Amino acid sequence: MTTTGKTYAALLRGINVGGHKKVPMAELRTVLEGLGHGDVRTYLQSGNAVFDSARQHPAGLARELEAAIEAHFGFRVPCLVLGGAHLAAVVAACPFPAAELEGKQLHATFFSAQPGPERFAALDAAAYLPEEYRVGDRVVYLYAPDGLGRSRLGEALARPAVVKGLDVTTRNWNTVVKLAGLTRD
Repeated sequence: MTTTGKTYAALLRGINVGGHKKVPMAELRTVLEGLGHGDVRTYLQSGNAVFDSARQHPAGLARELEAAIEAHFGFRVPCLVLGGAHLAAVVAACPFPAAELEGKQLHATFFSAQPGPERFAALDAAAYLPEEYRVGDRVVYLYAPDGLGRSRLGEALARPAVVKGLDVTTRNWNTVVKLAGLTRD
């Protein structure tokens, strides 16, 4: 299918992990095509899809995709839909020396809305050094030198005080850069 419009990335949260919420990428492509989107591609098996759409409201596209996934697979999957310009801005605004780090050391947690400073007020950043975080435009950048799996700061940033009421999902820096490239308008 061919569409005109913008290119978006859909980031699905919590699928294909430990045998839970299995969403085969071929079926995800079919779901997106069924919604009328064009040039649908997936990246990795962890819930990243890129597509073109004539509709230009990312939050609406995300809700539509969530409903379609629930109808097709029988379970809810939180989704964030990000435009190419937003992803490019996230890459450009990275406050850490991304080129000097391994992809597993730098992560971006994307938020469905801008998290206010009150969400981070109880977080003693110095207690987690050498790990660090910085808040950007609907994103939190996380530097975790030993990787996300061992990150105490990553756990703290995932607590309800920080994420309650928002859809969030994290990607390693290599994935963020790749998605930014795939969605370049």
